[in-house]
Amino acid sequence: MAAAVPTPTPSVDAAPVLTSTPFGALPGQQVTHTVTISGSGTLTTTRVTFTTTVDLDGVTARAEPGRCAASPRTVVCDLGDLRLGPAGTAPRITITGRVRPGAPPGTVVRNRVGVTSVETTATGARTTSNAYLLPGSTATPTDPPPRSTAMASEVPPGRSMRVPAVAAVVAGAAAMAALLARRRLRRRPGPPPADPL
Repeated sequence: MAAAVPTPTPSVDAAPVLTSTPFGALPGQQVTHTVTISGSGTLTTTRVTFTTTVDLDGVTARAEPGRCAASPRTVVCDLGDLRLGPAGTAPRITITGRVRPGAPPGTVVRNRVGVTSVETTATGARTTSNAYLLPGSTATPTDPPPRSTAMASEVPPGRSMRVPAVAAVVAGAAAMAALLARRRLRRRPGPPPADPL
């Protein structure tokens, strides 16, 4: 009796695609990571794992199809069975959060995505990643101050905006006093006429 020949597993050509917007997000900035799976074939019991090296505050994750569990540095999404290619809709995972302030300058921010399924058990997870260095400043970008505030800040501390007005009043009083003094000089009677000899 001939031995049963195992049915070959259909080939699967699947790869995750990761897009981070904005790429290079600074501490305090909102970032959105979008994961799609491209390729062809069928994936069974598909799981997508996203990891990052910096904490994300308020992180949320949504899978279409599937469901996700999120934590500050890891998101795990179970997508079930997927059919990739023209006949199926490319699955999409959207992860949003705010990069937690406080990461020191020069920190490597590495975002990584791995896809596993029954079909990838022998070959290992299909992965992709992106990475960048945090620049020297970790200050959260802020809006510039309003123009009125900037003008007020140009006044030296301890001085009042009333000083020019007071100076103008003093100068006017001095000019008036000089004018009155000239009028008095004009009204002063001249010396008496000399007696005739």
